[in-house]
Amino acid sequence: MPSPGTEPASLVDGSIDHGYAVDGKMKEEESPGISGRIVRSSNPPNLEMPFSKLSGFITPTKLFYVRTHFPVPQIDRKSWRLRVEGEVEKPFEIGYDELVRLDARTVPVTLECAGNNRIFLDPPVKGVQWELGAVGNAQWTGVPLSLLLDRAGVRPSGAEVILEGADEGPLEETKGPQPNVRFARSVPLSKAREDVLLVHQMNGEELLAAHGFPVRAIVPGWYAMASVKWLQRIVITDRPFTGYYQTLDYAYWRERDGLHELVPLSLMQLKAEIASPARGEIVPANAEVSVRGAAWTGEGEVAKVEVSTDGGGAWHPARLLDQAVPNSWRLWEFSWRTPAKPGKQTLMARATDSKG
Repeated sequence: MPSPGTEPASLVDGSIDHGYAVDGKMKEEESPGISGRIVRSSNPPNLEMPFSKLSGFITPTKLFYVRTHFPVPQIDRKSWRLRVEGEVEKPFEIGYDELVRLDARTVPVTLECAGNNRIFLDPPVKGVQWELGAVGNAQWTGVPLSLLLDRAGVRPSGAEVILEGADEGPLEETKGPQPNVRFARSVPLSKAREDVLLVHQMNGEELLAAHGFPVRAIVPGWYAMASVKWLQRIVITDRPFTGYYQTLDYAYWRERDGLHELVPLSLMQLKAEIASPARGEIVPANAEVSVRGAAWTGEGEVAKVEVSTDGGGAWHPARLLDQAVPNSWRLWEFSWRTPAKPGKQTLMARATDSKG
């Protein structure tokens, strides 16, 4: 019974061949393969939640997908500093203990890798071959970035905020010398002030190293490459940032005035995914079967989900299982009366948002 997703042929239940150091100590619970995630690569670790494991509004940390470009940095909490500089009146550094004492807020936010579903592209393209599970919804606790910007005193010339992580390494494809680069992305100053958080907890617990310990950014509504992990520097700039992961990777071609230009990815697009039944799953004939999944969008809210059980010929409304929460997915289900005659069926899901 094909569906828009695929059930992995096998799950890696053994641990990856390295651990993560936090404050100089190995954390056994971070051995990524133990929880049944799909190991897309082990060094650096890229781990996917089998989307068929979707079971609730909040994704358990042990199932939440992991995306890394370089080895996970080993950061000591006591020596870590976050530097705020650039187009500001009062550049400063802040340590972990001081940061976590600032007024914090907790919000649920859905993160999706911009490459989610890449395995289905035809012809194939380079990159981590995600199926459906490079997405998750967690409770994030952290300090509004606006508090630090106010403390630094952003100059009128400030236009963008660059978020730089501590992870670094060589680029695979560059022209000229092969320098080590750090992962960095920027957001407009207006977005930085609106709702960006510097988080130190995920689902009520201290961040694990794989998820950005000690502090990461959360940029609600945007693809997750903007939510930079292992933060070490915030730079306010008066011009567009042109770093590698801003202009060459995580960017798309757009035509404007007859010319083609690269535009950085930002807002998540509207999407619905089917968690169950999974591809290839056998369900009873002539029976009521629950089709369930999640849908999300970067702006507004998911207002409607529809399901087709005949490959797109007819569409039927699914039942939304929860109230709309800003920047979070909505779970849904649909009761399907399966055909009396056995055979392959194609299920499809689509969503409509509050903007139509």
